[in-house]
Amino acid sequence: MADSSTQSIIIGAPPDRVAAVICDFPSYPEWTDAVRRAEVIEEYEDGYASQVRFTIDAGVLADEYVLAYEYAEDLSRIEWHLVEPSKMQKAQHGSYDLVGNPDGTTTVTYTLEVELSVAMLGMFRRKAEKMIMDAALKQLKRRVEAPGAAH
Repeated sequence: MADSSTQSIIIGAPPDRVAAVICDFPSYPEWTDAVRRAEVIEEYEDGYASQVRFTIDAGVLADEYVLAYEYAEDLSRIEWHLVEPSKMQKAQHGSYDLVGNPDGTTTVTYTLEVELSVAMLGMFRRKAEKMIMDAALKQLKRRVEAPGAAH
């Protein structure tokens, strides 16, 4: 059975800057602890990635898998799903929802649903989930807000 989790964070940058970091898949290893490699293997005509191969090593969870991405026209929603089962996952669905705030910040809501193909003790699954959520939000915030980050 798949578990779904949702968390939000406020990032001190407008939505277009946040979306630019999210969509820059090849640089994920520079700012996310678990991602060892992220390779765009297919693009849409507009240049946005349609499929990305990830290699992750998060201690309790090491895997290689391909995600297919879809984008809202204004990049207010970026969503993905697992193309085919991997060594560790039967299914994965996720999304980033970006909402611009009047003060120039962005509220980012991250939703992830993963169905593992291996039995994992609850405490390990929660640890892996927390690590994924932290990377998705806290490390994203740090990257976007870093001095010299792309504007």
